[in-house]
Amino acid sequence: MENKNKELWKAIGNEALDWAKTLAVSFLIVTITVNFFIRTIQVDGSSMYPTLESDEFGLSNVLSVRLDQIERFDIAVIYMEKDNKYLVKRVIGLPGETVSYRSGILYINGEEVRERFLDTDYCRNYNGVFMGDIDEITLGENEYYCLGDNRPNSKDSRYYGPFQKKQIKCVGALILYPFDRFGLRSW
Repeated sequence: MENKNKELWKAIGNEALDWAKTLAVSFLIVTITVNFFIRTIQVDGSSMYPTLESDEFGLSNVLSVRLDQIERFDIAVIYMEKDNKYLVKRVIGLPGETVSYRSGILYINGEEVRERFLDTDYCRNYNGVFMGDIDEITLGENEYYCLGDNRPNSKDSRYYGPFQKKQIKCVGALILYPFDRFGLRSW
């Protein structure tokens, strides 16, 4: 009987050790994935409407940020350390560029740039005041100018100022839920 008890406790110990190893490896894989490849995101608010809607859930690309591949018009997830919250915005201006808006038109380094991602029908609802004028701002070496797609209802670089590269945690949005909105928005 004593041998059976020892064997039972040895089997339980081996099972617990296997479970702990599996848990540790899983934790390591998730940590590496979230820090170097993809991150889950959840949209909170209407600042990216109609491109993204509040409460949508999906994945975003961490690797592009780590490889310095943030491009104009990428959707960016920005961490606001002071407020301990994340913002989802669109990258408009890149480091070293001069950004301005006049009569609702984006200018980068004095040249007009079309924002084809904006929903023209939605913009028309605001009778020509969808985007107000912004005086020229020249971005620093690691600064990005980011705006929400729903310009009249977005706290973005117009409010916070340019965002630092270290604040941008990932780019792009592959929406997984709700299922009827499934798809890639920007990567």
